[in-house]
Amino acid sequence: MEQPVVSGVAHDLSGATFAVVGIASVPMDWAKVFGSLANTDLTLDALTGAGTSTHPGPGAVPGVAPPSRTITPPSQSMTPPSVLDLNAYLMHAVGRAARRRLAETLEARGLRLWHLTVMALLADLGPQMKTALATRLAMNASDLVKVVNDLVRIGQVDCVRDDADRRRVVVRLTPEGETSLRSLNAEIARTDDEILAPLDAGEREQLASLLRRVHGHLEPAPADLARERPVSST
Repeated sequence: MEQPVVSGVAHDLSGATFAVVGIASVPMDWAKVFGSLANTDLTLDALTGAGTSTHPGPGAVPGVAPPSRTITPPSQSMTPPSVLDLNAYLMHAVGRAARRRLAETLEARGLRLWHLTVMALLADLGPQMKTALATRLAMNASDLVKVVNDLVRIGQVDCVRDDADRRRVVVRLTPEGETSLRSLNAEIARTDDEILAPLDAGEREQLASLLRRVHGHLEPAPADLARERPVSST
């Protein structure tokens, strides 16, 4: 009856039920171990385990069925069960996995998340001044300029004089940028499908609606962004 793992059920004198699990790093004669328990106030039911023999050896526990050769392995999840009740943790964990996959999709095209965000904003709102883009995205102006320069270099956007006010320079998507963004959005949609594979169409729509509500609740108002931006001393 030598085996590394066995499990079963025990009862005490009050009738309370206990799960009994024995785990050892080396083959163990569990008959002797649980035999000692049987001499206490516990009554053992059948055990199951991954034994190397189907016959009980000397000292087997009376009334205990021979062990099965198949056991259910313990969960290999690294997530503590208690945090699965915390929505903030779940959003963080799922968001981190989604961000990683999104980053991989973008990196395959030589892009980062900020590149996608600027392109999407230009597609939604039309040509914008760099200062307006920085304010809407709550970005430092110099960081925004770097992102725009990256996109100009690969032909996704260009900087031109505003038709309504020739004194202003605006950033706009190029035709190549519009085509790339449509292709990229389709590829990201496929990534969404992989991430949301456990959900059906109705559940995905409901999840998206709930996430948009939470996002709208947490997103700062433009006035708040303006107050948070440092005031230049010049």
